Amino acid sequence: MNYEDLITLGIAFGLGLLVGVQRERTDNKMAGVRTFTLISILGVVSGFLTREFDNPFILPVLGLSITALLIMANVIKVKKINDIDIGQTTEVAALLMFAIGAYLVMGSQVIGVILGGTLAILLYVKEHLHNFIDRLKDKDLAAIMTFAGISLVILPILPNQTYGPLDVLNPRNIWFMVTLIVGISVVGYFIYKFVGKKVGIISNGVLGGLISSTATTVSYARKTADSKDIDKIAAFVITAASTIALARILVEVGIVIPEKLPQIMLPILVEFVIMILLCIGLFYIINKDGGDDEMPEPKNPAQFKSALIFGLLYGFILLAVAFTKEEFGNNALYIVSIISGLTDVDAITLSLSQLMKGDGLEVSTGWRLILLASLSNLLFKGIMAAVLGTRRLAKWVAISFGISIVTGLLIMWLWPESWHF
Repeated sequence: MNYEDLITLGIAFGLGLLVGVQRERTDNKMAGVRTFTLISILGVVSGFLTREFDNPFILPVLGLSITALLIMANVIKVKKINDIDIGQTTEVAALLMFAIGAYLVMGSQVIGVILGGTLAILLYVKEHLHNFIDRLKDKDLAAIMTFAGISLVILPILPNQTYGPLDVLNPRNIWFMVTLIVGISVVGYFIYKFVGKKVGIISNGVLGGLISSTATTVSYARKTADSKDIDKIAAFVITAASTIALARILVEVGIVIPEKLPQIMLPILVEFVIMILLCIGLFYIINKDGGDDEMPEPKNPAQFKSALIFGLLYGFILLAVAFTKEEFGNNALYIVSIISGLTDVDAITLSLSQLMKGDGLEVSTGWRLILLASLSNLLFKGIMAAVLGTRRLAKWVAISFGISIVTGLLIMWLWPESWHF
């Protein structure tokens, strides 16, 4: 007995039930739990027959038969029911379940299971998707289309080879980093759109870090000048956004050099924990006083101009890092990190990660440079908060950022080389 085939049948049965239950819950007249389960099993049997008889025509013939049955059922439904809502979701889902059943036999079971589960989830969240789409504005659609252009149109056509001086400018690599940063910001932006404006100050800080901690700092600093008694709230959100920005750095490093993340992660994680503790302290102080506030609506994070500027900045920092290392050695890179981190941590993080990926920079030096850039960025945001906000905001931000910067510098100085995952 072939137990693998029994397992395949069991998987098809489960996926058919899963999708069928969802369709029946929507009171669908075309196909319910039994029909979807049978179609899924028929797909598996089609795959078995194709494999056993080595006949490539069995599968498409049965697939066309299922299609013909669905067409006939629709024709009968249209003739019997007046004012019927014509939709193709169930029909397409049925054909897809047949194909998934066949693919469980002829292809990868893992991919088949993922497709079946994704189909069930997609059908289940129909109303949520429609509500989300109805709430989209023109700038939201522009963000989606711009990101699609950045990631699906421009990225694939760029050459994957290095050009220019020092042999470090790879157009596809540079644009991939642009896609990565814009993608993270877009995810944060649409989470904001999904949960709404008034999501609580903790969520405001998290979303601010995902979208842009610098923009969040500017927005909340300006709000303190216009509104009274929100200095502590603004300080918490600004600190929380910068804390999430540190986690964002770890995500970027993990994507570029996952094999070296265990060596880089621990010291940055310690700094992250210290900043979380500062956020908890600020949150406790806020709760004693009470209060909540709305997050200022962020700008479109997927603007082609911004993406192009980041790409140019990233390319420039790549050149600066390579030139400085070659001409002056690793110690001079600390100056580059400080200057680059003032305006954008992402670019210097990705540049240093690329250098470590090619073994052009020791990991022990690389994580220190990345941490130094994040501390430089904290200093820059602290100055902006002091200039744009009130004195009380400047005081609270100076405390939280001051402790973070001192702690980060101590970590860079005292961290033992043997301490890593």
